[in-house]
Amino acid sequence: MASLFDPIHLGAIEAPNRILMAPLTRARATRDHVPTPIMAEYYAQRASAGLILSEATGISQEGTGWPYAPGLWNDAQVAAWKPVTEAVHKAGGRIFAQLWHMGRIVHPSFIGGQAPVSASATTAPGNAHTYEGKQPFVAARPLRLDEIPRLIEDYAHAARNAIAAGFDGVQLHAANGYLIDQFLRDNSNHRDDAYGGSIANRIRLLTEVTGKLVEIVGADRTAVRLSPNGDSQGVDDSDQDALFTAAAKALDGFGLAFLELREPGPGGTFGASDRPAVAPAIRQVFSGPLVLNSDYGHDTAQAVLDSGAADAVSFGRTFLANPDLPYRLANGLPLQQDDPRTWYSQGHEGYIDYPTAA
Repeated sequence: MASLFDPIHLGAIEAPNRILMAPLTRARATRDHVPTPIMAEYYAQRASAGLILSEATGISQEGTGWPYAPGLWNDAQVAAWKPVTEAVHKAGGRIFAQLWHMGRIVHPSFIGGQAPVSASATTAPGNAHTYEGKQPFVAARPLRLDEIPRLIEDYAHAARNAIAAGFDGVQLHAANGYLIDQFLRDNSNHRDDAYGGSIANRIRLLTEVTGKLVEIVGADRTAVRLSPNGDSQGVDDSDQDALFTAAAKALDGFGLAFLELREPGPGGTFGASDRPAVAPAIRQVFSGPLVLNSDYGHDTAQAVLDSGAADAVSFGRTFLANPDLPYRLANGLPLQQDDPRTWYSQGHEGYIDYPTAA
């Protein structure tokens, strides 16, 4: 029976524990989406995680619509990521880059006034975060069939840049209502071509992008994140069990380093859902390492390992205020509380100033 503190092989990664750092948007890059020096200190402080999954990182200007989020599509970004990965490695850690295209969540103000792209002409609910404050989302335009190869190459280009920047691997962000998720789910994908309609068609972009990442960086350095439980930024599906088990079964054929599932339960404090979990069904069809995420503490995380439901657990907000989270969990120490006001505030406060216990 595995403990949270036992090592695990995640593809090519020899993780010293099963406490992963989940992707956490922190908005500390520049307006041009270039990483900044304080990001190196932030990630190095958290290097005791079994593996760090970077904050969501844009693959292109078209796909990046969050203020001060980092990217991986140009040379300046690659150069600025290198001190970050070097700092993590110097501190004994391991780090994957999470590759992100936001699809319809991108506001036109980020892309020269153009409409965002998505699976279909749909509009996300609510407001976008922009440099000018919150603004209503606008209708996306459907990606044309002849644009899909270019999109896949954007992912490939970002993956090459991730390796050039010193990352140990990449994770495809296919969750949380962003572009890949918009193709997966039937309330946002109304296409009638090879990428819409049936589940087999709706998972096509997911598998094509995953295949390209595997080609670029190797299956043992490629991971995928899905969010199979309920509405996510207005994206949902009429048969999530069938959809996500089919997606996981298809992904199983690649021999990935791991599959991560963000699946809030009824007691969750962020995106809680009262729908039955899909993870047990995914466990039956995905034979590689499975990582669960959302609102776990020490006891609940250990319980899912004990039950065999997962091989590791990724922790999100608890890592914000507890850079030494594995040490605190191992020693039963109290956890510090994060301050939501500083999640995206660009400064040092609430970012690199949380003390360690030892």
